[in-house]
Amino acid sequence: MNLSLALDIPSAADQVWSVAELSVAVKALLDGQFPPIWVRGEVVQCKVWSSGHWYFTLRDRRSQVKCCMFRLNASRAGKPPADGTEVFVLAKPGLYEEKGDFQLVVSRMLPTSAVGQKQQELERVKDLLQRDGLFDSARKRPVPSYASTLALITSPDGAALKDVVTVTRKRWPCARILFVPARVQGEGAVQELVRALRLVNRIPGLELCILGRGGGARVDLAAFNSEAVCRALANVRVPTISAVGHEVDISLTDLVADLRAATPSSAAEMAVADRRDVLRLVDDLSLRLASGLTGRTRLAAARLRRSADRLHAGVERVLDGGRGLTDRLAAQLDALSPLRVLGRGYAVPIAESGRVLKHRADFIKDQSFRLRVADGDVPARVE
Repeated sequence: MNLSLALDIPSAADQVWSVAELSVAVKALLDGQFPPIWVRGEVVQCKVWSSGHWYFTLRDRRSQVKCCMFRLNASRAGKPPADGTEVFVLAKPGLYEEKGDFQLVVSRMLPTSAVGQKQQELERVKDLLQRDGLFDSARKRPVPSYASTLALITSPDGAALKDVVTVTRKRWPCARILFVPARVQGEGAVQELVRALRLVNRIPGLELCILGRGGGARVDLAAFNSEAVCRALANVRVPTISAVGHEVDISLTDLVADLRAATPSSAAEMAVADRRDVLRLVDDLSLRLASGLTGRTRLAAARLRRSADRLHAGVERVLDGGRGLTDRLAAQLDALSPLRVLGRGYAVPIAESGRVLKHRADFIKDQSFRLRVADGDVPARVE
């Protein structure tokens, strides 16, 4: 028999534990080993359930532990502590059997006189940035309505990248997304975020920058509360959108950025237009333009008709005045016409050369001439 193969599988003599049996044994071990003890730490993510129980995390610089405080003890503790509150808790270590989670079952909670160190640092940075005017609404820039090139700073492994790309492609497919990868939590996250924000300033043709990450515990958002990251974000030359965490989480970058989004998907909706809305706007403008042109055309036609009527009337008046003057002048000319004189019985002698014979001496014996009367010429000769 192969001894090594036999050691790789449990034998009949070995005790095989189920997961439930192991959890019960560990819980019994913890219950018997540890009496209630006082633990000092900083409260984060305290949630009050409808049952009245409190669930929160207690942390210090190096570690954190889950805690629960049942309804009776919670009601004695008063108001739930705010995130960052440093407290003493009297608790008994135990195990939540169903999930195998180590936890502290808290019976008493006493706030210390000091605020947790991480909360103190957060308040220090927040106060410093506020004094420097980085939260002022006057410095906030409007986001372009039809951005076509935008930068996205986030982790390549997170859901934020996929969310932004999916929403942008659906709303405004022609937009370009320039992905600038950076770590968003843990060691080195601050340095990588600062480097990415500085890189954004060297990208030509950029119109907008989104800084974001998916949801997570508040402790995971520490890099976005860093003074260095906030100042680098404030120095970005294009409008910025901060999309860090979920609606309940507000980081300092949310206050520094030109616009805050609850999630990366919301940031994408703020960053680009919706082509459906744009098409509806274009259709509406087309209808308004056509209606306006039709109205103006009708107005112009009416004005032309009125102008033509006025012009016709003016021409008629001018012509009528001209006809009257012409008639008067014609009458005067007619009255002065020699033919009119001839019509009254006079005649004009005209020599063959065309000269009018006015004097007696002009008539030479046997000379022919013409005698012009009202209705023509009569040949004549001097006797």
